[in-house]
Amino acid sequence: MAEQSTRPVEPNDAGAERLRVFLVDDHAMFRAGVRAELGAHVEVVGEASTVAEAVSRIAATEPDVVLLDVHMPDGGGRAVLEAMRRSHPQVRFLALSVSDAAEDVIGLIRAGARGYVTKTISPDELAAAIRRVADGDAVFSPRLAGFVLDAFAARPDAPVADPELDQLTNREREVLRLLARGYAYKEIARELYISIKTVETHVSNVLRKLQMSNRYELSRWAADRRLV
Repeated sequence: MAEQSTRPVEPNDAGAERLRVFLVDDHAMFRAGVRAELGAHVEVVGEASTVAEAVSRIAATEPDVVLLDVHMPDGGGRAVLEAMRRSHPQVRFLALSVSDAAEDVIGLIRAGARGYVTKTISPDELAAAIRRVADGDAVFSPRLAGFVLDAFAARPDAPVADPELDQLTNREREVLRLLARGYAYKEIARELYISIKTVETHVSNVLRKLQMSNRYELSRWAADRRLV
């Protein structure tokens, strides 16, 4: 399903230690699906849906690897990383997100994540990615790795900033990206686990903030910034 590059790893081999994994995502249905798919490979020791909950429970359980969503209320995955990296440097983080935007990837890596994969990854590939991150490797798809290499090679200390894009919330960026890819409202709702009415509200907010009148203008704007 995904293009993630992973070496052959069998994390559920009889001789391999079961890794302790923590799930951070604000969608309960997605967490349940990941827990079910990974059950044969790892020990899921906890889960959280908010930043505060994640920080508290990760500190209590001290997992080997945290699977971390990027876009959540109250600062998202980056806020979790920034809160945990000094107090629990032994815990490794692997971003697992619907977003494959350069600014999201680079932001999470700068904050301390060891890798970044998208939610199109297969269960076996995800299990292998978790094992690699636990072993100290960095894991990206080839496309996402390119973003990181370009950013750090060109301007290693420069923040990724766009005044217009910075007006948008993380959820509005997700909706914009899918809209620009040609998704219908109901497809966006299904992809992001939100209602169609909520999608409509986000689109309206994006149009207002960017002073545009239709989705075609938004699509061109997103393409110009390589968000699609």
